Amino acid sequence: MPKLRVCGFSLSVDGYGAGPHQDTANPLGLGGTALHEWAFGTRTFQKMFGGEGGSAGVDDQFAMRGFENIGAWIMGRNMFGPVRGPWPDETWKGWWGSNPPYHTPVFVLTHYERDPVVMEGGTTFHFVQDGIEAALRHAKDAANGRDVRLGGGVATIRQYLQAGLIDEMHIAISPVLLGEGENLFAGVDAKKLGYRCTEQVGTMKATHMMISRGA
Repeated sequence: MPKLRVCGFSLSVDGYGAGPHQDTANPLGLGGTALHEWAFGTRTFQKMFGGEGGSAGVDDQFAMRGFENIGAWIMGRNMFGPVRGPWPDETWKGWWGSNPPYHTPVFVLTHYERDPVVMEGGTTFHFVQDGIEAALRHAKDAANGRDVRLGGGVATIRQYLQAGLIDEMHIAISPVLLGEGENLFAGVDAKKLGYRCTEQVGTMKATHMMISRGA
């Protein structure tokens, strides 16, 4: 059966998935970029953004797994960009330039209507106003039998967790303390919801943990 998966989601040691004060200069909030150092140097991420080389070790293996069998994405509006409230115009089309790294339909949770945005490379951003379950239905239909990958931000993942809709999560815990920001598991009793840690692998840059429901 197709799964809803969280892949390559980075947390600080103190549980934060993003720093405070997101803006165009700090897409991941203050200090948030440091959470993803494990990924930036991998072969998978270098290739994704048009580079060459990169490491091919355990970090890369986890990064690569996150793109296998993915037919659609879901993300929160804060992951799509820093614009808040009603869309002022059609100018903002994401952080990623004309050819985003998704190459599938992407369903963005929002409270405000906006027409789909067609980008290069097969990515189309669709804007969903009627909640997380509707976004998941749309994404599963678009994925055509493949899995759906759930991106951030933290609040979006937390909503899907609390609803018990996530099948598995790859969490990469980076050796960084943020002190403040958005805490992924705040207010979430993942154990009570049926989630268990099913895999753990450590590298110099992260501890990779797989968390699955019903395992």
